[in-house]
Amino acid sequence: MTFKRPYGAGLAALAVGLFAATAAYAEPTVNKGDNAWMLTSTVLVLLMTIPGLALFYGGLVRSKNMLSVLMQVFYTVCVVTVIWAVYGYSLTFTGGSDFIGGFSKAFMMGVTTDTKAATFSVDANISELIYVCFQMTFAAITPALIVGAFAERMKFAAIALFVPLWVTLIYFPIAHMVWYWQGPDLIQDAAKALAAATDAAAKTAAQAKLDEINADAGWIFKKGAIDFAGGTVVHINAGIAGLVGALLIGKRVGYGKELMAPHSLTMSMIGASLLWVGWFGFNAGSNLEANGGAALAMTNSFVATAAAALSWMFAEWIIKGHPSVLGVISGAVAGLVAVTPAAGYSGVMGAIVLGLVVGVVCLFFCTVVKNALGYDDSLDVFGVHCIGGIVGAIGTGILVNPALGGAGVMDYTAIPPKAADYDFAAQMLSQIWGVGTTLVWSGIGSAILYKVVDVIVGLRTNVESEREGLDITEHTERAYNM
Repeated sequence: MTFKRPYGAGLAALAVGLFAATAAYAEPTVNKGDNAWMLTSTVLVLLMTIPGLALFYGGLVRSKNMLSVLMQVFYTVCVVTVIWAVYGYSLTFTGGSDFIGGFSKAFMMGVTTDTKAATFSVDANISELIYVCFQMTFAAITPALIVGAFAERMKFAAIALFVPLWVTLIYFPIAHMVWYWQGPDLIQDAAKALAAATDAAAKTAAQAKLDEINADAGWIFKKGAIDFAGGTVVHINAGIAGLVGALLIGKRVGYGKELMAPHSLTMSMIGASLLWVGWFGFNAGSNLEANGGAALAMTNSFVATAAAALSWMFAEWIIKGHPSVLGVISGAVAGLVAVTPAAGYSGVMGAIVLGLVVGVVCLFFCTVVKNALGYDDSLDVFGVHCIGGIVGAIGTGILVNPALGGAGVMDYTAIPPKAADYDFAAQMLSQIWGVGTTLVWSGIGSAILYKVVDVIVGLRTNVESEREGLDITEHTERAYNM
């Protein structure tokens, strides 16, 4: 059957209805197949970061900095995992305000093997602990993406301090604003109660309850922005933070004068391939159920990625006279980034078009724009993740249109739930709200955090350490001993 999306909902946000249905309706059930799929997806997203992202980034730097990048990514996964369990999950996925949650689930209070998290389907849940772990991997990979922007020149002590601050003050609020809501079960129950009300007083009370449930959601969510798996939360968020860091830290010693070619494109190819494999957990897993919606997200993640890789490769071939491995794997990552917010909303043909567009756009930003402005974004975090995320987020607002083969969005206040009418202007305005808020919140907030870290421990290594390589000067190790 056709898979529909809820109106104004980010995919992962749909799992935040962690409350039992009212007494008038049956308690949601947990499907073991959905649980098994989400366990698998969670491991796949971890695979994206370690080893996928670590090897992709590691191969792109010079050999003297290989271990430093691996260390930065691995550390990020570890520290964010602990923070997420202690207070991150609670701040992101509980009520509190439009901008941040509360501490009601801090230290995993109330989260047990019996508690549930909602999915897209009314009365169908998954185990909450699985959802905790799934979203944990999203929180871990996002700051790990940032380190590529200032690779080869930032102190490890600075990264060790910056990552916990950034994930707490930037990631958790953005994720809450985009993805937090009460879930489909409570909305549908309240809508049924409203429909069943027989007198004016009962209708007023039921409407007030429905309004209360709808009001308890993130700010961007209530603006109507849709983000299936993290175009704003992960990619734009990390991409703009990376650019700000690259600008504040400054260029690498010898940038523009010395050759700074990737030391192992073989390693980067392996990493990019692992990213693509793991991304099926990222996108198809964000469906939260093992059904046709997951199949749609998986298909779109196949075709958009392949289209973007080809688009970048052929554009580069035309412009430079040769196709490159670096180009084709960069294009693939750009395609994965762009399809992330659209994976469950776009039709398959729309996803191909999205991939073809983003490959060329990201190539333009990673070459023409980067060279014109002269900033040193070491591994093109801004050009691929931020720009690719923007293309994907805006494109999602277009491709969700059923007239273009999109899946549409679901109105859970209807009984039974049905697809809402598509409004191009309203949806595009909502998408722009999501993109703009993320750029401003992360851009300004990250700049402040970089300055704070610089005052406390200093951001950048000295010239001698940078020339010798961070592997030796920061970690007293070498990636290769030959």
